[in-house]
Amino acid sequence: MRAFLLCCSLYVYLLRVSTNIVELNDMFGEIQSPNFPDSYPSDSEVTWNITVPEGFRIKLYFMHFDLESSYLCEYDYVKVEAEDQVLALFCGRETTDTEQAPGQQVVLSPGPFMALTFRSDFSNEERFTGFDAHYMAVDVDECTEKSDEDLACDHYCHNYIGGYYCSCRIGYILHTDNRTCRVECSDNLFTQRTGVITSSDFPGPYPKSSDCLYRIELEDGFVITLQFEDSFDVEDHPEVSCPYDYIKIKAGQKEFGPYCGEKSPGRIDTQSNSIQILFHSDNSGENGGWRLSYTSAGNPCPILQPPVNGKLDPLQAKYTFKDQVLISCDTGYKVTKDNLEMDTFQIECLKDGTWSNKIPACKIIDCGAPAELEHGRVTFATQSNLTTYRSEVRYSCQQPYYKLFPAITGTYTCEAQGIWMNGELGRKLPTCLPVCGIPKFSRQILARMVSGRLSQRGISPWIAMLFTDGRPFCGGALLGNKWIVTAAHCLHQRLESKNSALTGSDILPLSEFRVILGKYMTQQKDDTEQQLQAKSITFHPSYKAATFENDLALIELLQEPVLNDYVMPICLPEGPPREGTMVIVSGWGKQLLNRLPESLMEIEVPIANQEACHEAYAQINRKITRDMVCAGEREGGKDACSGDSGGPMVTLDKEQARWHLVGTVSWGDGCGKSERYGVYSNIHENRAWIQKVTGVQN
Repeated sequence: MRAFLLCCSLYVYLLRVSTNIVELNDMFGEIQSPNFPDSYPSDSEVTWNITVPEGFRIKLYFMHFDLESSYLCEYDYVKVEAEDQVLALFCGRETTDTEQAPGQQVVLSPGPFMALTFRSDFSNEERFTGFDAHYMAVDVDECTEKSDEDLACDHYCHNYIGGYYCSCRIGYILHTDNRTCRVECSDNLFTQRTGVITSSDFPGPYPKSSDCLYRIELEDGFVITLQFEDSFDVEDHPEVSCPYDYIKIKAGQKEFGPYCGEKSPGRIDTQSNSIQILFHSDNSGENGGWRLSYTSAGNPCPILQPPVNGKLDPLQAKYTFKDQVLISCDTGYKVTKDNLEMDTFQIECLKDGTWSNKIPACKIIDCGAPAELEHGRVTFATQSNLTTYRSEVRYSCQQPYYKLFPAITGTYTCEAQGIWMNGELGRKLPTCLPVCGIPKFSRQILARMVSGRLSQRGISPWIAMLFTDGRPFCGGALLGNKWIVTAAHCLHQRLESKNSALTGSDILPLSEFRVILGKYMTQQKDDTEQQLQAKSITFHPSYKAATFENDLALIELLQEPVLNDYVMPICLPEGPPREGTMVIVSGWGKQLLNRLPESLMEIEVPIANQEACHEAYAQINRKITRDMVCAGEREGGKDACSGDSGGPMVTLDKEQARWHLVGTVSWGDGCGKSERYGVYSNIHENRAWIQKVTGVQN
């Protein structure tokens, strides 16, 4: 009966059905069949057009579904469409086992539009209740769901609700299409004579939609050669020459290219010093790109020969424009150019094929004349007196009066630095110190000062006479070659009281006395004597005029004496004086009858026992202090006397064969009295002060 009615009334049915269209624009909503939840009417057709914003799709699902079942849903049905395709066709009941009911199925639209159509035929005898459906707009993840390559991002895709955006890796910028990543590469300048140029990201795919300009700019005179590697891959076309991506090269007035495909352009001799390389890429493709190296050459310059005793760096068989060569010399030689000496000299090959300068000569180092040595001399190792590199000179002192200090070989060599050098002292010169305590004339029979026996000429070359108003007034001893040690009480006026302090006005003026060295005769002039003027006087800081404690003073001479057989310094003592040691005291002091001797006198006496001397002078309330030393015999008869003050008391060191200064004549009770020893300033006790002031070291 159903089939008959369908067949007979089909035409009438088609005429009676009318379609209602409902437009839905909300982000979500509910769609129900007509009269829901009551049975839906016959001959009904309704279409719901659902539209949501771009960037969204539509999700549709059913909460209730109850339609008449039919084969292929030819009676009543719900049809879901989008973009000219049927997404789903449903009919039947949810309670029946039919694959045409939606059940839990969800329908998704590919885009922001979906159409749902409900249609019923001319009968609903079983009173089917229809359907209840819900829809909602859901976000499209374009970064993972885009299937159209034209919409994909080149590098990075970022999804957001309702859309997406693209970004690029560091070094790239986004094209105006907001999808393609390109590079800004229009300002690549190369000025080195050789180099390597590649497409961006080589050997990876080069950027799209880019125009890269590479410029090689060298000085006029160079010619550039390009060499493309075999790994060349630029998008091309089988029929049209390089329509998409390409390389073009401009060299002066010449142009090369375009180049594309997989065949390398190879070697290109540009014959120019200025090159422009343009690389263009369109908005598609994944080709690997290219790499080239460039070299340059210029006009050749003549072959160079190194100078005698010199070398070239680099030493090459061929030199071309802009090549630089450094000329240097072997050790001991200097580059000489226009009378100027230098360590190195550089020349350059010019664009016209000539060198900027001639090769200079290598001249041997000359240390110049060696410095003079005071009281010494310098001798050359060769008769030609050469002062050039590796030449040798030897320093020596005026013998036998001076000696080298420190005791070195004295040989100096002209070194590569242009200075004379010694293996021990470097560039520092030695000094010539006076030889002390070794007189030329040996002592024979000693005279006695008190008894009037004379000394021998030249056996005490260190003794000094302090001379004023035509007569001697004190003695002294030469230390080094410009100091006289004497008694402090010789150099000042008599003080008014024992406790008076020494002032500048009390000191003997420098202009009122002379120091005479090489002296023998007392009042007659000797042909060996040297009269010298004093430059300064230094008193011992602890000198006490009242008690003669630290009775020492140092006279600095205005000029140095000439050391000879009759003028020689005395040595400072190595140790303290020992009791019983024989010492010699010299001077021009008054003798018997209170008269001056004709010439220098001296006595030989032993160092006395310090305690005995102390006891002897305690009897007359005089004090012997630590800075004093006593000498003489208990029974008397041998002693210094008036005018001998400041004179030397010396002793012979037999091991060193040198004479040392033990003391200077200071004071006593009379001259040669029994149990009245002579008292002398102890030089060893004051050695540190003497050396600090004079610098004399022996």
